[in-house]
Amino acid sequence: MIGVYAKKIDDVWFGVACDEHRVFGTSFASTENGALAGLLQGLPFNVPFQVFSEPSALAERVLAVVKSIYEDRDAAQNFPLATEHLPAYTRRVLETASAIPVGYVATYGSVAKAAGGGARAVGNVMARNPFAPIVPCHRVVSAAFGLGGYGGGLDMKHAFLVREKRGFTAPRSIQVGDGELQVFPVEFVLRKLKE
Repeated sequence: MIGVYAKKIDDVWFGVACDEHRVFGTSFASTENGALAGLLQGLPFNVPFQVFSEPSALAERVLAVVKSIYEDRDAAQNFPLATEHLPAYTRRVLETASAIPVGYVATYGSVAKAAGGGARAVGNVMARNPFAPIVPCHRVVSAAFGLGGYGGGLDMKHAFLVREKRGFTAPRSIQVGDGELQVFPVEFVLRKLKE
């Protein structure tokens, strides 16, 4: 059975859905209902779940990691993500987005080039990302370095990118599976937003 938990830490509700060994979803929101809704939309249909008031040991570890990522602190992610119920293309896009390092962004098109498919298909996967912010969909932006979309709101996406800027100045390429992912410094987006 999947346990679903939400916990308020400071002013943010963080959520996790997990069994004893794997994570099925993570979320964050300004309300408990928002965090729970983010989790429930990504759960597999054929697996029972229950909302609990007290998190398991794994859930506590995952919540700590999600909070650390949210606050732009390094966090070791030593737990498996349950992705086998997701379509193969979705898994490829999530794997590709996971490779975007802190301080960089990738465009929807560059993710599509590395994972296959088109930019809109990548946008659809990012919109349903069940592992935000562990899979950093906030680092996927439009071709002209605009913010694109974000389920948590564009102000939240902008705040994430401001916290993650590292002063990098040049694009770079990252090998992901059989593809190559072009990433760009966060500063490219932040400069574009000031124009």
